[in-house]
This record gives sequence, structure tokens and C-alpha cells, in this order.
Amino acid sequence: MSTRCNLHTHSSYCDGKSTLRENVQAAISQGLEVLGFSGHSYTAFDTRYCMSREGTAAYRAEIRSLQTEYAGRLQIRLGIEQDYFAEEQNNRYDYTIGAVHYVAKDDRFWDVDESLDKSRECVNQAFCGDFYAYSQAYYALVADLPAKTGCQIVAHLDLLTKFNEGGRFFNENDPRYLDAAFSAIAALSRTGVAFEINTGAISRGYRSMPYPSPVLLKEIRRQGGRIILGSDSHCCDTLEFYFSEALELARSCGFRSRLIWEEVGFKEIAL
Repeated sequence: MSTRCNLHTHSSYCDGKSTLRENVQAAISQGLEVLGFSGHSYTAFDTRYCMSREGTAAYRAEIRSLQTEYAGRLQIRLGIEQDYFAEEQNNRYDYTIGAVHYVAKDDRFWDVDESLDKSRECVNQAFCGDFYAYSQAYYALVADLPAKTGCQIVAHLDLLTKFNEGGRFFNENDPRYLDAAFSAIAALSRTGVAFEINTGAISRGYRSMPYPSPVLLKEIRRQGGRIILGSDSHCCDTLEFYFSEALELARSCGFRSRLIWEEVGFKEIAL
């Protein structure tokens, strides 16, 4: 059974620092059994971080070539991180990770995770300073991710908290925030998608805890949701970053199993 598995990996085709081959070689040296790539889907209105249209085709072709080259040494999977507002067709992939990186308001796409200042600007200008209205707009999109993207995994559920360590931006225990988040969790749980425990913001120095927060993880557990680990790696030395700690967090929130990838798809195993 392939228990060492990471399906959320970025490369130099988008905003990652390592090439596909560098990631594959690092995965083998680190003892991973399954490595899935999940390049950011092309978003025409913001090309700073995503794969280009031409690069997307090259990305698919190179991964298929690497799958053949490294057969028997590493399971390599071709995935995509599909933003809610991207129009890239995702039926050419082994799996899709759905994500919300923007909210749309007043004919503008506002970044959810670019910086604390940008988040404040969004709330002040687009939502009249009401963070809880902003969170409702965000979680409404998150709840719709399976329908919009066809995803099997939901990435970094509470990404809008990226710059909120210690509650410096808003109160994550406010009922108005939790109502929006819990409503999204309920909707997502009914679809059977996997909720990703995402450690990427820790490896890049933004947070000290994974997404989702413990209170949201406990609600996911209460709603019968399933979890999968994802490092959201942007460098080949962080492919399993903080996974041991993330497993302990999952256990403390009541989970007893997680999803991994086997040869033909997802499989549930004990924590």
C-alpha cells in the first residue's frame, strides 16, 4: 500500500521553484511512493502565478513522459489545481484540486491570499469594511467548487485566514464567520470530496498551523467529511513538509482515517 503520498505539488511551470524532474528525483530520494503534480490552471485575468496556455500542454506532455521513464520507481500522477474562475478544461487529468484564490466584486477579481494589505483593501473597498460579508462571499464560492471545477479535493479550505495568525485581522470564532464556513463544509461533505489538510503556508513562513483550522476540521469530522494530506509544495525539499504533525492534528480532531492514492484512484487508510 502506498502510504507516502502527496498530490499537491507545484513546479516551475507555474509558481514553483523546482522543475518536474527535480521534484520526481527528490520524491524518490525522500522515499515517497506517490507524487502528484497540480499546476495552477490558466487564469486569463491574472497570469502572474499560473501556467500559460502553451505551458499547460507542455506540462501534461512532460508528466506523461516522466510516468513512463520512472515506472516501477515512483507513481507519478497528472493533476491540476483548478481555480474557481479558471476556464481551463480539466478532463485531461488524473484528478482535480479545486481552489478559490479570488472573490469577484464590482467587476474586479480580488486576491484572497496575496497579502494582508490586499485583503484589507478588498474588505474595505468591496465589502464596506465588513469582513464577515467578505467571508460569506468567499465560502459561497468554496461550497460551489465541485460543481464548478469537478474537483475530487478541496484545497486550503480557509485560505482567507492566511494572514490572520492570532486573530490580527478578524475573529475566527465569530458566529458570522463560522456560519459561513460550516455551511460550506456541509455542502461539500454531501458531495463526497476530500478536504485537504494543507501545510504549504507553514513551509513558506506564513502560518504556524495547517489549513483548515482545528475548529473547521472538527466540523468536517462531525459532517462525515474525508481528509487527505497535501503539502502544496513549491520547492522539491518540502514534498512532505509537516505531514507527521498534520496527522497528529487530524487524530486530535477525531479523524481515524485519511485518503491516499493507489494505482487506480483514491483509497481510505487508517491514520
